[in-house]
Amino acid sequence: MIKRLNLLKFAIPACIACNAFSAANSQSLAETQDKALVQVNYEKETGDMKPVWAWFGYDEPNYTYMKDGKKLLSELAALSPVPVYVRVHNLLTSGDATAALKWGSTNAYTEDAGGNPIYNWTITDSIFDTYIQRGMKPMAQIGFMPETLSTNPKPYKHDWQPGQPYSRIFTGWSYPPADHKKWATLIYEWVKHCVSRYGQKEVESWYWELWNEPNSSYFHGNVKAYCKLYDFTADAVKRALPNARIGGPHVTGPSGKGAAEFLKTFLKHCISDTNAVSGTIGAPLDFIAFHAKGAPRVVNGHVRMGISNQLRDISSGFEIVASFNELRHLPIVIGESDPEGCAACGMATNPENAIATVPCILPIPPLLLPANIYWPTISM
Repeated sequence: MIKRLNLLKFAIPACIACNAFSAANSQSLAETQDKALVQVNYEKETGDMKPVWAWFGYDEPNYTYMKDGKKLLSELAALSPVPVYVRVHNLLTSGDATAALKWGSTNAYTEDAGGNPIYNWTITDSIFDTYIQRGMKPMAQIGFMPETLSTNPKPYKHDWQPGQPYSRIFTGWSYPPADHKKWATLIYEWVKHCVSRYGQKEVESWYWELWNEPNSSYFHGNVKAYCKLYDFTADAVKRALPNARIGGPHVTGPSGKGAAEFLKTFLKHCISDTNAVSGTIGAPLDFIAFHAKGAPRVVNGHVRMGISNQLRDISSGFEIVASFNELRHLPIVIGESDPEGCAACGMATNPENAIATVPCILPIPPLLLPANIYWPTISM
């Protein structure tokens, strides 16, 4: 168990050291800043500090079970006193399991000549086995669309490289299913298989999420299409494992109008809209998820971090959830919380990502920086 007091002993000196380093290199900036005095009472404990930072994620699942992937995951697991959750894309994407930038595949679902489903859990098992063997847990992302189920399957595999238009990434995997019942059966069989392989208690400790950033080109459908897909997915997960935790929608940028409306519509759907599967009102929702992104820029030859945009996303997301009284008890997962905003953009093609040139990027103590998951107590 970690006490907030103990964490403060490290967090505040780290920030002071960082500020001192910045001041030494930016005297003119330091002269214009107001002085601040931080006082800490080391004799007073305010409660337990939940290690909400023990969450990591990446795009390319096929590196997971390779030598260097296992090494890195072992190091990440060793950092935390509690199990680390791992979130990865492309767990249901079709392909030959070749690893590539912003790409991955498991070929979990194909069909025979008669259109009958063929399930193959070999690669998804290799991924989850790697986590479980290290005491880690999946935040199992349900996506993306298998080629034979996609409403627009061609082209399917992309060959994007940094510097090329990012739109090249969004191919046939980013579309809704042609057959929602086949999709639901796929999810049901996957969850049921995981329970059989890892045990009910273990899988009940995981999180299951539908898709990634459906308010963007990651999903070629509107919010209504996403809500329908969520109904079929959540129903399948709960039929396979009634106590499984399922949530969404993982919109990106809730401080923007489009993402905010998407999130609100989805939450309203889970509370009061007609379910596309059962015909009853509402849909299962065990946690709420969104993404917060920064917007760094190059200013006078130096990188200026865009953490203000990231914090606006977090604040706006919390405010939206707080506006629904029925949902205030649910945890909020910030599935991607990063100040640079683009995971695959290198400094050669995107100079604003050259954050290593910044001597210090901590304007507030690390303790106060947003983590990847937040268990809120929301009040108005």
